[in-house]
Amino acid sequence: MTTSPSPIVDEPVPRPRRWGDAELRRLAEMVGQDSLFYWKGPQTTALTREFQSHYPLRHVFPTSSGSAALHVAVAALRLQPGDEVIVPPITDMGSVIGILYQQGVPVFVDVDPRTYNLDPAAVARAITPRTRAIMPVHLAGNPCDVAALVALARPRGIAVIEDCAQAWGARLAERPVGLEGDLACYSFNDFKHVSCGDGGIVATNDEARGAGLSKWGDKCYDRVGGGREPAELAPNYRMSEPQAAVAAAQLTKLNALVATRHRLGTRLTHALRSVAGVLPPETLPGAYHSYWFYFLRLELGRFGVGRDAFAAALRVEGVAAGAGYIVAPVYRYPVFQNHNFFGGHWPVRDSGLTQMDYRSVECPTAEAILRDGITLPINEAMTDGYIDKVARAIDAVAKRFRKD
Repeated sequence: MTTSPSPIVDEPVPRPRRWGDAELRRLAEMVGQDSLFYWKGPQTTALTREFQSHYPLRHVFPTSSGSAALHVAVAALRLQPGDEVIVPPITDMGSVIGILYQQGVPVFVDVDPRTYNLDPAAVARAITPRTRAIMPVHLAGNPCDVAALVALARPRGIAVIEDCAQAWGARLAERPVGLEGDLACYSFNDFKHVSCGDGGIVATNDEARGAGLSKWGDKCYDRVGGGREPAELAPNYRMSEPQAAVAAAQLTKLNALVATRHRLGTRLTHALRSVAGVLPPETLPGAYHSYWFYFLRLELGRFGVGRDAFAAALRVEGVAAGAGYIVAPVYRYPVFQNHNFFGGHWPVRDSGLTQMDYRSVECPTAEAILRDGITLPINEAMTDGYIDKVARAIDAVAKRFRKD
């Protein structure tokens, strides 16, 4: 294999400075407070207001993580043991933890081959009388077709929980993701667009669920009425004031950093459309992709090497390319293959409330995506020139290995 005498991408991956004066000012205010407790805390209140300036959702509960936000959303549905929640197989484990803890059954449904998001036609085929919710994941910042999923769900009384953890700033038809479903969940994890190290938010415009939303992440305590005698079981997923201070400051930067990521990701997509054998991600009409990362696919039959070798060649050319995304669809993880959810058991299956066997689940499109996909970083510190170098490197490697 011949390579260029020097890498095409001849500079390190640009890294943004993520925290600065805005965060320091809020943290300085926080240090002067009498309490760091979240309820009616100045920083949590500021975070809620800043969040609502981007996402007009009336009921908001900041949480300790994005996974916690999703668990709160699932708990708010008050699932019965054995109830089903449809989820995509390409996602983080955090999407399904809350379902399992609420004694629900994750039902993995295949995805679209080019957006990598839930395929509404596949979802329609997977709905059963036990289906209580659908959880679309806006993967990598690419908006999912939530309108199609809502059209399937609403007539059947099925809830839609939008997992927006990777999709800060993403929009569809000029509306931010998270506004179409019944509940929306976001993440402030260290690796997301905006971060306070770890944290999240769950929010809704549903009055019935929203009125008691905080109870599901605060031990079922009634902070409004003052009651500390829980009527139901709920975990403690509260966010602290230091987290809220940083998250509130981070959200003031959201529009600018997402605009840059969108411009750069779109530029790379346009450049790659002419590279034979390379499939850039597709978006729905009217979608605004916020590019948490960039995910492309290879038509492996057109190349003389496999995906891993292709990614390795990109790295030689200076591209920070990753071979694949998650190592396997979530249902292939040992915890699912062994049904080892609670001390080696799965009570809802042991008691006959579900016949689900994850050893027999197959989502062929998702499995193909994870076999031939390549991930690339995108961030707001990158320039057009840097992205152009990445595109040239991908083109050069594709030409080097292409068989036709």
